[in-house]
Amino acid sequence: MIKIEEIKILAVDHKSVNQSFLSKLKKKKPKDLDESFLYWHKKVFSEIDCLDCANCCKTISPIIIDKDIQRISAHLRMRPSNFVEKYLHIDEDGDYVFNDSPCPFLMSDNYCSIYDQRPKACREYPHTDRRRMYQLLNLCLKNTEVCPAVYEIIQGLRSEYPGL
Repeated sequence: MIKIEEIKILAVDHKSVNQSFLSKLKKKKPKDLDESFLYWHKKVFSEIDCLDCANCCKTISPIIIDKDIQRISAHLRMRPSNFVEKYLHIDEDGDYVFNDSPCPFLMSDNYCSIYDQRPKACREYPHTDRRRMYQLLNLCLKNTEVCPAVYEIIQGLRSEYPGL
């Protein structure tokens, strides 16, 4: 198992190899790609506890959609406009994101203080158990530098598709 501190170094060191592999995978579009991703997702997450890491919460911000704003602000008993003013800004892509990293709702024990109301993007992260994974391969490459699980999933896929 990779230590959290080592993931960024390994992901950067293997970036060109992983990029080449994922590019070939995208072109080939194996019919079983979604199933393979799901297999490795389940296997890796049976061994990794996100609470040991929380690097995603510490280093990147999810996109916050209007439904998230409504749900979280209601939970916090704030007006949506006050929530936006206090916690969010619009990024270069025109999306709402948190003002700062780490996430303002990440607690010292790596638990989320709004877990049941967390943003949709947080619920779906790291996006390795979805359908049409060939469409998300560039995002997977990027996420190898953030999430040790994604790095491990990609390594598993490389072992499954050795000819690519």
